[in-house]
Amino acid sequence: MLINLIRHSVDEDMKNNYLNQKRTKQSTGLKVFYSMLAGVFCVLLSTSGFATNLDANVNTATRAQEQGAETDKMSVSTIPNAVILLYHHVSSSTPASTSISPETFKSHMEYLDTHHTVVSIQDVVSALQDNKTLPEKAVAITFDDGYANILHNAHPILADLGFPYTVFINPDEIGVGPKQLTWEQVIAMHNDGVTFANHTLDHLHMLNGEQTMGKSAWLEKVWENVESAEKKIEDKLSISLKYLAYPFGEYNTALANKLKAEGYIGFGQHSGAVGPNSDMQALPRFPAAGPYANLATLKTKLNSLAMPVTHSTHENPRMTTRTLSSPISLTIDSNDVRLTQVNCFFGGDTIETNLEGKVLSFTLDKSLPIGRSRVNCTAPSNTQAGRYYWYSTPFFVADESGNYPD
Repeated sequence: MLINLIRHSVDEDMKNNYLNQKRTKQSTGLKVFYSMLAGVFCVLLSTSGFATNLDANVNTATRAQEQGAETDKMSVSTIPNAVILLYHHVSSSTPASTSISPETFKSHMEYLDTHHTVVSIQDVVSALQDNKTLPEKAVAITFDDGYANILHNAHPILADLGFPYTVFINPDEIGVGPKQLTWEQVIAMHNDGVTFANHTLDHLHMLNGEQTMGKSAWLEKVWENVESAEKKIEDKLSISLKYLAYPFGEYNTALANKLKAEGYIGFGQHSGAVGPNSDMQALPRFPAAGPYANLATLKTKLNSLAMPVTHSTHENPRMTTRTLSSPISLTIDSNDVRLTQVNCFFGGDTIETNLEGKVLSFTLDKSLPIGRSRVNCTAPSNTQAGRYYWYSTPFFVADESGNYPD
């Protein structure tokens, strides 16, 4: 049934892109090569003739292991760590800011197949909740908005590689918008193993009206929307994961607390890896389309580690002013984070930071823009060469009417 839905796609140009692709895997030979290479080093190290060169051999073997680890799908991390990717459109004819071409998307997936382990979003959530292990360099794949080009252009690639993925949908838009999936397609994809979850009924700005309606009335209204969406998904697919991806990534403390009280997991659109200290009602995801589709820069993000922030003085991402009244401080509890080389960025520029012990502080000398912005802080790992801890502090600023722009 699902194959027929793909075959009869109305998105003809994207269908042709898919049909012209040759689905080949290139990782098998590389895995065998590294396995043989690691075996050679083990033999060398075990012979007494090389004892005097032990340090040199260990360094060489370490380099080989670091290369081999890229293809070792069986290794696990004792501390759960994962990267969650966020896509919207997989198409060459949709808005550039939220789109990735099928060809570039395929290159992302082939890179993941060689260097990472793709896991389901359920596995990530379970590992974080129960402090369970995840495969080394674990990655989860998500899509927002339920566009039909996910089925036409992404699903065949993902299915060929055996990758699980999740689509956050707006039930009232399914089968209505001209570029949306239909319920027939959603059900067929669900039966083929695709996970579907809540993105609100109609992709509203959840913080609109909060400052004008009053917190109680506003929260009641948006929560009715969330529960209605969850009920429609459950009615159609007989599942209720209670996962909510905030439209536009916008949320505040009151909404996050409501999710927690109702047993929901929340997903944002600020960046960073996820780990044991992550806020389960605001899990970060790395956008991987539009200006962020470049694989060369995405590789660093895919290898990132969750910054172990145990406390932040930034209590509410929804701002009532466009300036910071005081510095924001982050308490970072790990000796593996090389805080002496920490860098924080705002709007693409490095900002000044202050470090006192394990407390990192920053402030901004610029006004926050209307809408969405964030400060990203990164620091290298002391023990894992080339990997960086990453943490994002989001800000949401309404316009004069109390609303948020697209």
